[in-house]
Amino acid sequence: MLENYFPVLLFVIVGLLVGIGPMILGWLVAPNHPDSEKLSPYECGFEAFEDARMKFDVRYYLVAILFILFDLEIAFLFPWAIVLEEIGLFGYLAMVLFLAILVVGFVYEWKKGALEWE
Repeated sequence: MLENYFPVLLFVIVGLLVGIGPMILGWLVAPNHPDSEKLSPYECGFEAFEDARMKFDVRYYLVAILFILFDLEIAFLFPWAIVLEEIGLFGYLAMVLFLAILVVGFVYEWKKGALEWE
């Protein structure tokens, strides 16, 4: 009975080794010589010029959400395209409805000006 769980145990062990192993190896091998230059914060190669706790504009989050939304749309399109012949007309129409809803949302965001930067 327990031999059925051996692949799961092996998967967990390998996952832990891959996830934690490089961190431990880096901690043991890497030199640790901190100085003020290494510890100073940088933003895109420049010295930080504002507080790290500053508020971001809401448009940043809107664009990020739209990116995730359309990125997931593409992730759903690939498997759908592979099995399109098997699912037939119903699967095609379901995807057309899915894309239509996303396009309506995109047009709404566009008309509201959420994609325009000042």
